[in-house]
Amino acid sequence: MTDLRQSTGPAVSDSVETLILDLLEWMGPDPRPYAEVLEAWRTSCPRLPVWEEANDRGFLARHHAPGRGALVSLSPAGAEHLRNNRQPSR
Repeated sequence: MTDLRQSTGPAVSDSVETLILDLLEWMGPDPRPYAEVLEAWRTSCPRLPVWEEANDRGFLARHHAPGRGALVSLSPAGAEHLRNNRQPSR
């Protein structure tokens, strides 16, 4: 697995931080198809760079699986960030 990007940008707003946690939670424990993740989370709005910020922070990893194509999953950093910042749903 390869981290998509490393963190380089300034701090983001609380609303983007909350949405990043939503994205990480939505990802769940199993890899999802790259196209599905992009369709659900990519935005062209510069004020809500959720997908881009999660990638910049190294919270997501992309890999290829034979017969399944490009997949996205939580990186170890993403799983740790989610664990440290959001309580599991009951």
